[in-house]
Amino acid sequence: MRRCEMVSIGAGPAGLAGAIEAARNGVEVVAFDENERPGGQLFKQIHKFFGSSVHQAGVRGFNIGNSLLDEARKLGVEVSLKSVVLGIYENNVMNVMIRDKIEQVKAERILVATGASENMIPFPGWTLPGVIGAGAAQTMANLHGIRPGKRLLMVGSGNVGVVVAYQMLQAGCEVAAVIDAAPKIGGYGVHAAKVARHGVPFLMSHTMKGAHGKEKVEKATIIQVDEKWKPIPGTEKSFDVDTICIAVGLNPMNKLVRMSGCKTVYVPVLGGLIPAHNPNQETSIPGVYVAGDVSGIEEASTAIIEGRIAGLAIANSLDYLDEGPFIEQRNQQFQNMEGLRSGSHGDARSKAKEYLNAVMKG
Repeated sequence: MRRCEMVSIGAGPAGLAGAIEAARNGVEVVAFDENERPGGQLFKQIHKFFGSSVHQAGVRGFNIGNSLLDEARKLGVEVSLKSVVLGIYENNVMNVMIRDKIEQVKAERILVATGASENMIPFPGWTLPGVIGAGAAQTMANLHGIRPGKRLLMVGSGNVGVVVAYQMLQAGCEVAAVIDAAPKIGGYGVHAAKVARHGVPFLMSHTMKGAHGKEKVEKATIIQVDEKWKPIPGTEKSFDVDTICIAVGLNPMNKLVRMSGCKTVYVPVLGGLIPAHNPNQETSIPGVYVAGDVSGIEEASTAIIEGRIAGLAIANSLDYLDEGPFIEQRNQQFQNMEGLRSGSHGDARSKAKEYLNAVMKG
């Protein structure tokens, strides 16, 4: 059995940030990631971040990813790729499949940063080739240089929907429309405006009625919905498209934390079933921490800050970081987080996080 001081499950923005803060303070860190390359979602994000300099405004996601990777390597973080953590058991023992071999690992502290998976919506024809998640389209275009289709329909006007719609335009796709069952655009106006300037219509209060085609998507039919989300007969519209991108939210990948026995709570505003955790990101299982989308769906900048908080807390709990410096550095991260959780959406998420902390206290 291999023994480690800290294991980060996931080498995306949250996992790398946590690993960096812990390693900077002297903790020995191993990061397991199931992918062929580390960095997670950041390497699909070719757009510039915005906010403040603290949140790396004006820097493109893949450059942030490269910066985190470089820093992790310099600090001696071991990143093990094609490594799937199969389960977390008692006493922080894990089974890890590293390529084609299973290894048992025991960690003094575990940071679960497994991210999220895409939600899908069923409709007639949704299993046809050409119906894909927006994240899949982003992976194809930005990581592999493959154009997902020639003409597409984007279903969902949240940040993922509008950002990916714009990136598909950059990749040379034609975007027939962006539709959403909600009455208002859900994403930030700055992202939606980029898409609108290309002449792409936003059809609010519309949902999918069906996808059509013999062997792949050839046409999409949408229909308007009323204030009770019920389809309105006679309002159908059809588009000749070869791709339908679904961007209707994300679901935290919580299987490992549930397997570990962590207390979980259903919190809709954070994306679903969330592990209860305190402000240090520690769950109800001592020594198991969470950060990023698995602890609630938010932005990449938030994931990085949560990872940093968890890494600092882990270093403190292992006596590598004294209480005074820990409190000071953690409070600075809390301050950085406040700017990201402002406005109506941010307030709701802040209250949800407070609720998760209250659940921890019983």
